[in-house]
Amino acid sequence: MSTAQNPAIPALQRRVLRTLVLGQLLSGFGVGVVVSIGALLAEKLSGTPAWAGAGATFSTLGTAVWAFPLARLASNRGRRVALVTGSSIAIAGALLSVLAGILGWFPLLLVGFFGLGAASAIGLQARFAATDLPSLRHSGRDIAIVVWGTTIGAVIGPNLFEPGEALGNLLHLPHLTGPFLITVMAQIAGSTAFLIGLRPDPLLTARSLDSSKTGLRPKVSLPAAFGILGKNPKARFAILAIALSHMVMVAVMSMTTVHMKGMGFDLVIVGFTISLHVAGMYALSPVFGWLADRWGRVPLIIISQLMLGASLMFTWFGDMDRFSLSIGLLLLGLGWSAGTVSGSALLTDSVSGDEKPNVQGLSDALQSLSGAGGGAIAGVILASVTYAGLSAVALIPVAIVLAFALRQLRQARA
Repeated sequence: MSTAQNPAIPALQRRVLRTLVLGQLLSGFGVGVVVSIGALLAEKLSGTPAWAGAGATFSTLGTAVWAFPLARLASNRGRRVALVTGSSIAIAGALLSVLAGILGWFPLLLVGFFGLGAASAIGLQARFAATDLPSLRHSGRDIAIVVWGTTIGAVIGPNLFEPGEALGNLLHLPHLTGPFLITVMAQIAGSTAFLIGLRPDPLLTARSLDSSKTGLRPKVSLPAAFGILGKNPKARFAILAIALSHMVMVAVMSMTTVHMKGMGFDLVIVGFTISLHVAGMYALSPVFGWLADRWGRVPLIIISQLMLGASLMFTWFGDMDRFSLSIGLLLLGLGWSAGTVSGSALLTDSVSGDEKPNVQGLSDALQSLSGAGGGAIAGVILASVTYAGLSAVALIPVAIVLAFALRQLRQARA
């Protein structure tokens, strides 16, 4: 009996998906808190608004750094151990952030943000964990379902200020530190879900079902990962599409709030615009997963870049109009979602089971570094050529991915 025909596999896959979605939902709280309350705490402890973006910067760098060691751990010990370890690191980061608030020590807060980056790292790994088991389900749809699980935590996370402050006041903690305790509780709950729900481990189970395995696995290391990419043009293109789509999204999204605030837009309008963007990022991901399975990975990557291009046209030529900005940010989120889901599915299809943790760890690290770089460069571009100019410059990586996608499509048809 083949692994795909094993009657136990579909039931185990459904359990794995439920567990991963629950874990994504809970870990999303940690990400949302860092982006919102973390910026306020960084400004308070540093004494200057210049360091307000430290939360996003250091947590993103943490995501990039933690991604590969956690992928190596998954290869050696399985997904369950890797995801629980990542949650534990995020818990430590949240507790260090609280301690930094108590001591009033800004450098310790940066260390806490760096640790909290592990929450995003396990979120990135979780979408690939959805494809470990051989099953009759479609990988694009499974990846998209796990990505969708981030929606609730990402949307609710930034709104935890009031209940978090109430919890902090109850425990006599300093201002702005209470919400991080909610992050701790959410990560503990997510870690427990991984610990219980991912038994048996999907990655280890997939290996045990493959009779062709000799027990030797490729070494999980950066040189090995780059070596695999050197021989695999489809995997290279998939990582390029994921990384550049993420760079464009972070660059434009991070500067939109600054631009709208500078133009005098009401904070309610700014919040509504960002909420539309977040909804675009996650809410329709199952639809894009279904389309990736039905239409193909590369065609959906092309569609994703067309959506990103359309969004940049709205933010370029409608940079002074809140309606155009809202449409642009919604399309930006939709384009990112379609590109991430289809790129991840293409990467999964392009590598073998043993190569998967290696290459996917590198993909997660490069995606995070691209986001960090895009956010850093965006501020310089905004100061130099305004928000409209930033939108125009952001079309360059979109054009690069589109050109490579059309080339892939021509080669596939040939």
